[in-house]
Amino acid sequence: MAASSSAKRTRPKAPDATPHVTVAVIGSGFGGIGAGVRLRRAGITDFVILERAGSVGGTWRDNSYPGCACDVPSHLYSFSFALNPDWPRSFSGQGDIRAYLEQVTDTFGLRPHLRFHHEVTEARWEPEHTRWRVTTTGGEWTADALVSATGPLSEPQIPALPGLDGFPGQVFHSSRWDHELDLSGKRVAVVGTGASAVQIVPSIQPEVARLTLFQRTPGWVLPKVDREISAFEKRLHRAVPATTALRRAVLYAVRELQVDAFVRRPGTLKLVQKLAERHLAQQVRDPALRARLTPDYRIGCKRILLSQTYYPALAAPNSEVAPGLREVRGSTLVAADGSEHQADVIIFGTGFHVTDMPIGARVFGADGRSLAEEWKGGMEALRGSTVRGFPNLFFVIGPNTGLGNSSMILMIESQLNYLIDALTTLRSVGATALQPTERAQRHWNQRLQHRMSRTVWTTGGCRSWYLTEDGKNTTLWPGSTGAFRRATRRLDLAEYDLIKRQVPATAAEEVPA
Repeated sequence: MAASSSAKRTRPKAPDATPHVTVAVIGSGFGGIGAGVRLRRAGITDFVILERAGSVGGTWRDNSYPGCACDVPSHLYSFSFALNPDWPRSFSGQGDIRAYLEQVTDTFGLRPHLRFHHEVTEARWEPEHTRWRVTTTGGEWTADALVSATGPLSEPQIPALPGLDGFPGQVFHSSRWDHELDLSGKRVAVVGTGASAVQIVPSIQPEVARLTLFQRTPGWVLPKVDREISAFEKRLHRAVPATTALRRAVLYAVRELQVDAFVRRPGTLKLVQKLAERHLAQQVRDPALRARLTPDYRIGCKRILLSQTYYPALAAPNSEVAPGLREVRGSTLVAADGSEHQADVIIFGTGFHVTDMPIGARVFGADGRSLAEEWKGGMEALRGSTVRGFPNLFFVIGPNTGLGNSSMILMIESQLNYLIDALTTLRSVGATALQPTERAQRHWNQRLQHRMSRTVWTTGGCRSWYLTEDGKNTTLWPGSTGAFRRATRRLDLAEYDLIKRQVPATAAEEVPA
């Protein structure tokens, strides 16, 4: 019998043409590259690493200013699973660190997973599909899990100064260095006295006509005991890899022994402060300049700086130290005390958006709220890694995972352990996603802030980039790296709500015959 004209037939829905992966990683610095290695080792090969630039390296790609180097010993500032016997110096420079990341990328076969020029413009959790939809400048992806490895030192911060737009010369941030600009014979202003400025000032001072450092608050500076690593040491490390591991272990132990002074007994830093005072007195003979460069807060409250050349550069005849920059009037820069200084170039060493990560405005959770809205009162996460309302979002270098005295690679590897355990646990229990319970996240951060109240970062009498406008430290970890590793070794299911994918009642739609 013939079918009636009103009869209907079915056909499958057209599949979503958007490529889908198990994990999408944002960023290809140490965090993103480390995530790629650990995912492959765990048997998860269905992932992409989304990078806004054209190469790997993260902050070590972006920061290429003169003198740029690490203030953590090289053998500790590297992955435990990729020890490097060939570091050229005890504190290696930017180029060597970037080359190391390129080498790790190749050694562990990450090139096929990299997507360059894919800046993430939006990442939105889709509850109906239990997945993330990630929009980038190079295309769109969906993913079961999203890993944010953008890092806290990725978005430069330049103060909104009156008249800056009218400055006739070149203006740039230290992380966006203009390598085509010749500074020879120019009057150069450096704004800021952090780790970047300490390296930039002595590197450019000999070639400029005049160098003016605008300083809101001086930093404590200790000698940097840097040296070239001998050919014999390199040969030994290559021939006996255990010696590289031993060197790393010794450096690790020394740094761990310092933790107590920062987090529980800040008074014990008095001896270190005496060493810094002596270093200043030896290198700056002018009492007026020495007074200007002496901090009024306890050492450790802000990041301790390392340099043998910073003070001599500031004491040079062509250098001057002025109070913080208040206003720009053409080529005249007005300091906080009203003094005027002429400049042809302004270089900002004014840090990054750390307590207000820009990625937060681009990530939207289960209820449609952005991470930036969720963090209006200050960044918070469970174990620095996961956030309530944002299922299957994992941070590498998340809230309160920063360090004031040791290698961030140690913290990154701990968070990668946690990430892999979370993904493995989801598979083993048959769930699709997880998010921390409100209670677990609240209790973790209450305990963390209670411990923070005793640290030198809170009691040292300074205002640092570690703190929010309200004075809350959402940046640093108030404990040892060993304690953090123990805290992130295993995912505790009691701290999480599990989510299972909802299977639709029918995968077909009716269409007229």
